[in-house]
Amino acid sequence: MAAERSRQLSPTRTWRGRLGGALGAALLGLLLLVPPAGGPLLAAARTDAPATPAPPPLQPWIDATQAGGTLNVPAGTYSGPVLITRPIVIDGRREVVISGGGKGSVITVRAEGVTLRNLHITGSGDSHDSIDSGLLLEKTNAATIENNTLDDVLFGITLQQSNDNRIAGNRVRSKPFDSADRGDGLRLWYSTGNRIEGNDIAVIRDITVSNSPRNQFVGNTVRDSRRAMNLLFSHRTLIEDNLFDKNSTGITTLNSDGLVIRRNKIMHAMDASGAGIALKESSAALVHGNEIIHCAVGVMADSSLHPTNRIALIGNRIAHNITGINFYGERGGRLVIGNRFEHNLWQALVGGEEGRDGEGAHDWRGNYWDDYEGFDRDSDGVGDTPYEIWAYSDRIWMDTPMAKFFRSSPLLELLDFLERLAPFAAPRLILRDAQPRAHGTLAQTAK
Repeated sequence: MAAERSRQLSPTRTWRGRLGGALGAALLGLLLLVPPAGGPLLAAARTDAPATPAPPPLQPWIDATQAGGTLNVPAGTYSGPVLITRPIVIDGRREVVISGGGKGSVITVRAEGVTLRNLHITGSGDSHDSIDSGLLLEKTNAATIENNTLDDVLFGITLQQSNDNRIAGNRVRSKPFDSADRGDGLRLWYSTGNRIEGNDIAVIRDITVSNSPRNQFVGNTVRDSRRAMNLLFSHRTLIEDNLFDKNSTGITTLNSDGLVIRRNKIMHAMDASGAGIALKESSAALVHGNEIIHCAVGVMADSSLHPTNRIALIGNRIAHNITGINFYGERGGRLVIGNRFEHNLWQALVGGEEGRDGEGAHDWRGNYWDDYEGFDRDSDGVGDTPYEIWAYSDRIWMDTPMAKFFRSSPLLELLDFLERLAPFAAPRLILRDAQPRAHGTLAQTAK
């Protein structure tokens, strides 16, 4: 009878009982998730993935390698920083990554005769004060650094008081900052006799060569950076067969004498102050056989400190620039021989007093000018009349650089035309090439 009465109880009471059981189970589950005081959560409640273990350090491998030995480290990723203090060889076979973890320089070398090749070096710090580099050579001589990849490093390869090293075939990229905030892809400081060849350098700030004479830069590519090369007090530097493309400025020199700049291609340096080659207070420079294409200024140079230490421009192609050549300063004394001037908006600007005789005179001779209007009646390849540039109304923007914006405008073209017909004032001679190459002799000029 008791059981029968239990079955006849109100369905509401039965529902409440079931609900109470469900609520109790839920509360029990929540209580199980609450850790004891100071205790960890239950394993079932953990959602964080396990931390990735740090790569093993490379330094113990280096410490175990004897002087003159070769380190064949197994393939994989290793952590820095790394310090090398004796001559060893490390060949990563393009299978070894060394990461600095975003702190300091990744590899520092303080020994002679070290060879590092086929390594991937990444993750330096971002301090300009401490020159955080992918590879830092300090008082290191006769090292070979070749075929390495450096990326996500503030400075790429830094040489400090390091001589007679070979830096070849490396690929260098800085950190993804604005160009002025990056580090130098290559930085030489008080380092001499180094050969830098065949490197691929891009997205850096500059290549800086400071107080470092007699270095050779051959066959390198520098792209998408600020100054492709920046030389300060670095005499007798050879810059040969390089490609400098889409940088703010190509080659900039300051107080660097005896330079040889030849057979380079310098293209698309179109910043407002951009120049293919800019020589400042630098004497006895040879600029030979270069192609300087589509720059704000092809070649810019001030006067040599002494007119006998001439800047010589010989056999270059200067084309599609806003201004082909800009010589400023009062002393003069440059040699401009056998060059090709093609499709420049303005072929040349020359400061000082042109047309004078004596040791300060410029020597323009045997150049090809695409706007030359003379004849070659004796077919000797030389124009019968000199090529000359005179400043008429163009002097407005020469004296007032901001007026350059209006060049080729109808107003200035009209003023220039009227002044040529009836000059309002005596025009100024910009340059005179007494032996211009006649049209039709471009192939001869190229030789």
